[in-house]
Parts: sequence; C-alpha cells; structure tokens
Amino acid sequence: MPLSEKLVKELVCPKCRGPLEYQQAANRLVCQPCRLAYPIADDVPVMLIDEAEKVQ
Repeated sequence: MPLSEKLVKELVCPKCRGPLEYQQAANRLVCQPCRLAYPIADDVPVMLIDEAEKVQ
C-alpha cells in the first residue's frame, strides 16, 4: 500500500529537516541534499539515520 500524500508532506529528513521525495517503486523516501534513502518497511517509514542508505 503506498504512503498517503498527506503523510509524505509531513515527513522531513531527520538529519537536515529537509523535504523528502517519495519513490514508490523503490519503496523509500529520499533526501536529495543529504543523499540518504530511508526505507519503508511494512508500510512504515524507517526514519533512522543509521538505517538510511547512501544514494548517488
């Protein structure tokens, strides 16, 4: 189930407090300034910096 637009608009990067880009196909939220991708597990965003992956 995709995340609601309302929820995505409310979430911010825990590192820089910047906006996140929802990538539904990859099932993750991406912060472009920090170059971090936060996974979504069981329809719940995992907003932990230690769990984020670096993106190029």
